[in-house]
Amino acid sequence: RVQLEESGGGSVQSGGSLRLSCVSDYTNDRNCMGWFRQTPEKEREGLAGIGGGGSTLYADSVKGRFTISQDNAKNTVYLQMNSLKPEDTAVYYCTADAFPCSPKTVLAGLNRYWGQGTQVTVSS
Repeated sequence: RVQLEESGGGSVQSGGSLRLSCVSDYTNDRNCMGWFRQTPEKEREGLAGIGGGGSTLYADSVKGRFTISQDNAKNTVYLQMNSLKPEDTAVYYCTADAFPCSPKTVLAGLNRYWGQGTQVTVSS
C-alpha cells in the first residue's frame, strides 16, 4: 500500500499563493500523481495530474494559476497555487496510481491511493 502525506495548506488572502507538497513512500518512475479538492457543497474535483514522464494535465478551473510538478529524488509532487480566490477554499487531496496511467486517468479519479487531505482557506 502506498502512503501519501500532504502538507502546505493554510490560510491566505485572495490573490495570494500557496505551495502544497505530497510525499509518497513508494518510488516508481511510471506512477502517476495528481491533486483533487473537495468542499461540503461540491463533488470532488480533479485539478491537475502528472505522469511518470512529466506530462501534465489541468482542469480548466485552475489552468494558468496552478502548476503541478514532481521531484522524483524526493518522492514528492507539488502543487503551486497562485492568484488564489475564495472559491479555491477546500480540502486538497494528493492521489497516486500505478502504471498504466496518465494525467488523464488521474483526473478521472479512479486512483488507488489517496492522502488524508490538507485544508486551504482563501479569504476575500
